[in-house]
Amino acid sequence: MTFVLGLTGSIGMGKTTTASLFREMGAAVHDADATVHALYRGAAVPLIEAEFPGVTAAGAVDRTKLSAQVLGKPEAMARLERIIHPLVREAEQTFLASCRERRLPVAVLDIPLLLETGHMRSDAVIVVTAPAEVQRARVLARPGMSEEKFREILLQQLPDHEKRRRADTVIHTGLGKAYSLRESALMNR
Repeated sequence: MTFVLGLTGSIGMGKTTTASLFREMGAAVHDADATVHALYRGAAVPLIEAEFPGVTAAGAVDRTKLSAQVLGKPEAMARLERIIHPLVREAEQTFLASCRERRLPVAVLDIPLLLETGHMRSDAVIVVTAPAEVQRARVLARPGMSEEKFREILLQQLPDHEKRRRADTVIHTGLGKAYSLRESALMNR
């Protein structure tokens, strides 16, 4: 039986790095963000263009244009999520079926909005966290990020303290990669 870990955390908390650490330890990891990026270049393009005309170009979703139409607009975000979430869940189910077929002991579902969308599909939830000033510095260092966009993204996510409260395990990423690796290794036993 494959044990399914749900890995989550707010933007800039170190989730991607932690997922990489699990991969390095041999765990299979499904990256929901990577799946969305692939969908924005594939199956979701015509569906998103039909719902949000003018946000695609050259057969792909222009994320800047799409962000302008949905960030800070709950009803528009809900329409986008009704398109994307079922497609991501389908890819996730294919991944988990493959893990079970291969009899892998652990599969990690790297899902930024795991707690916001319901985590009934994992056996345990890991939340990555870092001090707010570390989070802010990480996020604002990203290309195309602004204070306003950062605030809008945070409004869509549960507060960090609530995520930590709901977690089975919390991994602190603001203390360096070696510390996070040790915490991740303890979870992968």
